[in-house]
Amino acid sequence: MSLTATPVSKCLDKKTLIFGFEMPDLLLTFILLAVLNLVFGKTHQKFLLVWLPPIVLGLTLKYGKKGKPENFLVHWIKYQISPGVYSAFKEPTENPFPPKIKKETIL
Repeated sequence: MSLTATPVSKCLDKKTLIFGFEMPDLLLTFILLAVLNLVFGKTHQKFLLVWLPPIVLGLTLKYGKKGKPENFLVHWIKYQISPGVYSAFKEPTENPFPPKIKKETIL
């Protein structure tokens, strides 16, 4: 009886990239393209109003995120919309000041 082996990828932690873009970046770029096409699709300046902004956004994301960790844009947006003050407790507690050490004076 022999042992059956199946080859698997050795790189399970690698980012999923399509043309060098992460999935949220592509989603954002294509949503922008679809919305601009819906609004400005019938105009005479379709290239400037529909195609140019997603191309600029794509290039900005591609080169602006170089060297940044995975899902940087998602975490940055979550950080920007979260409350400005972080605290370990939900409400402040009223604790007395810590006791002071009384120093004895020697004459």
